[in-house]
Amino acid sequence: MALRTAVQLTGDDLTIDDVWAVAVDGAEAALSDLAREKIARARALVERAAHGTREHTYGINTGFGRFVSRSIPEELTAELQLRLLRSHACGVGEPYPDEIVRAAMLLRANALAKGFSGARARPVELLIECLNRGVLPHVPSRGSVGASGDLAPLAHLALPLVGEGEAWVDGRRLDGAAALAEVGLEPVSLEAKEGLSLVNGTQFMTAFGALALARARRLVRAADIACSLSVEALQGSRTSFLPQIHAARPLRGQIDSAANLLQLLEGSAINESHRWCDKVQDAYSLRCAPQVHGASRDLLAYAEATVSVELNSATDNPLVLVDDELLVSNGNFHGQPLAFALDALAMATSELANISERRIERLVNPSLSDGLPAFLTLDGGLNSGFMIPQYVAAALVSENKSLCHPASVDSIPTSAGQEDHVSMGNASGLKAWQVLANAERVLAIELLAGAQAVEFLAPLEPGAGARAARDAVRVLSPRLADDRPLASDIEAVAGALRDGGLVAAVEAEVGELR
Repeated sequence: MALRTAVQLTGDDLTIDDVWAVAVDGAEAALSDLAREKIARARALVERAAHGTREHTYGINTGFGRFVSRSIPEELTAELQLRLLRSHACGVGEPYPDEIVRAAMLLRANALAKGFSGARARPVELLIECLNRGVLPHVPSRGSVGASGDLAPLAHLALPLVGEGEAWVDGRRLDGAAALAEVGLEPVSLEAKEGLSLVNGTQFMTAFGALALARARRLVRAADIACSLSVEALQGSRTSFLPQIHAARPLRGQIDSAANLLQLLEGSAINESHRWCDKVQDAYSLRCAPQVHGASRDLLAYAEATVSVELNSATDNPLVLVDDELLVSNGNFHGQPLAFALDALAMATSELANISERRIERLVNPSLSDGLPAFLTLDGGLNSGFMIPQYVAAALVSENKSLCHPASVDSIPTSAGQEDHVSMGNASGLKAWQVLANAERVLAIELLAGAQAVEFLAPLEPGAGARAARDAVRVLSPRLADDRPLASDIEAVAGALRDGGLVAAVEAEVGELR
C-alpha cells in the first residue's frame, strides 16, 4: 500500500527522499505526462534509425561491445534485444537487498523517462507496474564492473519484463512469466534498442548511493547524540564545543556537529556538578568529536552531491539527442563518479564507528572512565556487563578498515579490450552498504553503554538531548543488571538508527539537529 502520493517520474527531479519513499516505505511511482512526451520524441528518432536509412548505429543494427562492427539485419532487430538480456544475465552470488532492487527499478524507470534512451513507454510502464505491484526481480549481486553501467544486474532486472528470468512475489520465487501473471501483468516484446536501454546505466550503484546516504544522514546526527551521552557519562567538558572555537576553523560539518553537541548537552546537571574540577582536557574521542564527525559530514556532502546528480542523469549508450536529431555513442554509463562517491561514503561512515568504539572503550575501562564501575556492572566477576559488546564493536571497526580499501582504484579490462577501463563501482556499493550497517551497530553499542553509564551518576541528570537519547534506548533495551544476551538489544537500537526513530525521539525533545 502506498504511504504517500505516487512519485511522478520526469527524469529531472527525483530526490534521495523519493528513492527512500518508494524503495523502503512503499510509495508508488508513476510516469508523468511530460515523460511520456519526451519518450515519444526520442522513440521516433530510434524508429527512423532502425527502419529508415539503416545507418550503422550502435546497439540498433550492430552487435555489442567488441562486436560493434558486426551488422545486424533489420528482421533480427527485436531478436538482438532479447538475446542481449539473456547473454548479460549471468550475475552470481547472493541477491541484492530487496530495497536496493526496488530502488534500481525506480531509477531505471526514471532514466528512461528522461527521454534520452529511445525506448517506448510500454516497457517503462511495465517496469513501474512491477514495482508498484510487488514483483521483485531476483538479481545476483556479483558480476558488474561498473563500466557500461551495471550490465549484468540490470539484465537480471529486465528479464521478467519479457517473461523470462526470475522474480519474487509475496515471498515466492517464480519464473518471470509466472510472476507477471500472478499480479495480472503480461510480458512485453522488445523492439529496437529497448534491451540496450534497459541494461545500460548506473542504477544499482546509484541505488546503493541514494539509500545509503538517506541512512547516513541519520547516522551523523546519531553519532553526535551517542557522543553527548558518552560526554555526560565520562564527565567531559562542553567548552570544546563552543561556537567561537569552530568559527576559527569554519568547516561546515565541524560547525554543525559542535552545535549539535551543545544543543544536546543543554541543561545538564551532570556538567554543572563538575564545572570546577581540576581536569584540564578531555581525550580526543570527546574533545575532537566535532572535528572527526564533521569531516565525515563533509565527505558525505560530496557523495550526496554526486549521487543527487546521478539520480536524474542520462547514462544510456547511445544517447538519443532529440533536438540535434542524433544518436551518439558516449561514456555517460561509466561508474567512476559513483565509485569514488561510494568509497568516500564507506570511509566517512567507518570513521564515525572508529571514534565511537574509542568512546565505548573509555566507558567500560575503569582506568579511563573516571569512577564508573568496570564494564558498567556492579557485580563484576559474576557478571561481565559490557565487556563483550566492546569486543563486538572492535570486530566491526576492524572489518570496516578492510572494507574501506577503495574499489574505485582498480580496473580490469573487459570485452576484449574494447572496455579497457572500468570503475568497479558495484564493489564500492556492496562494501559501503556493509560498512554502513557495521557503523550503525557500533553506534548502537555506544548508545547502550552510554545509557547504562549515565545512570550510575543518578540522581544527577544529563542534558535534555542526552536524556532523551537514554530514554529512547530504554524503550528498546532495559537496563542491564545481571548478564543477559545483548545481541537483540544491539540490533533493536541499530534498527532505530537505520529507520530514524531514535534521532526523531531526541529531536522531539530538543528541536531539529543539524
